[in-house]
Amino acid sequence: MYGNLFCLVSLYPEHFALESPLITCRDLTRVYRVHERESGGVAAVGSLFKRKWKLVPAVTDCTFDLAEGEIVGFLGPNGAGKTTTLKMLSGLLFPTSGEAHVMGHVPWKREPAFLQRIAMVMGNRQQLMWDIPAMDSFLVNQAIYQVPEQQFRATVSELVELLELGDLIKKPVRGLSLGERMKCELAASLLHSPPVLFLDEPTLGVDVTMQGRIRQFIGDYNRKRGATILLTSHYMADVTALCKRVIVINTGRILYDGELSALAERIAPFKLIKIDFEQPATQALCSRYAEVVVSSANSATLKAPRADAAGVVARIIADLAPMDLTVEDPPIEEIIQQAFRPEPE
Repeated sequence: MYGNLFCLVSLYPEHFALESPLITCRDLTRVYRVHERESGGVAAVGSLFKRKWKLVPAVTDCTFDLAEGEIVGFLGPNGAGKTTTLKMLSGLLFPTSGEAHVMGHVPWKREPAFLQRIAMVMGNRQQLMWDIPAMDSFLVNQAIYQVPEQQFRATVSELVELLELGDLIKKPVRGLSLGERMKCELAASLLHSPPVLFLDEPTLGVDVTMQGRIRQFIGDYNRKRGATILLTSHYMADVTALCKRVIVINTGRILYDGELSALAERIAPFKLIKIDFEQPATQALCSRYAEVVVSSANSATLKAPRADAAGVVARIIADLAPMDLTVEDPPIEEIIQQAFRPEPE
């Protein structure tokens, strides 16, 4: 009996999950209808009477689940469909087809019970009012989300401490630097303590020191509140610091969904072998064993197929007796670039 049950669980794990996912997407698709016309005055006049349209798919058959408390990196080049997906999951856009549920709600129905439990932060958009202090915008959000006074004061105090806002919330927003404004934007989005965060480039344009502080805050918020976070970022330091799992999307389609640590095995089929020599070694000598990526008088970095790496290392040790040798996966940036590279025709 138990053996049969084990087989069933192995074959159909989705039917035996102990907990339902907090966020689900099934074949989520968004297609835009875009107006096209030729340049020039004649074309402009002609477009008043007859327009040409084309269909541009932004997201195609997007399917994934997020469990409660997960921080998942959502990676892709510009135009890949990341922001469109986040806008659909937050209820800002209707999908062309497919379905999604966030905490049991259909996002684009925009039910108050749903909107009060999510937050979306976009690095290139702002919700703070430009000419007044950030604290006044906080008070507006308190009224919108109907946050009780005692809870509001406690949350503001906590956010001010965690984000090191100090007197920043008393200054007009137009007088804040980009990094200071981004921290205030985060605080404004979290005043109602949402359990689900959609973060679209939250460290965009921020200096390295501020990036680190914002990353630390996001991690602390996840640990303290058990929040579920879907994060897009072009800064791989954000992803490696916060996310164990990543979803890679390109041209609207998901290419990879899994552990960040396993991404190299899936996408980059090679290892980097870094060698230090006691005596100078020529590039020609090193190239006998694998492709030479970098070479200097007493060191070299070789790129070997993942399946052949162990054999290459054994031959190098036997033939060259290096002073030091390490085998590594390529940097995550290079792996992501590999994922985005178009397939050869």
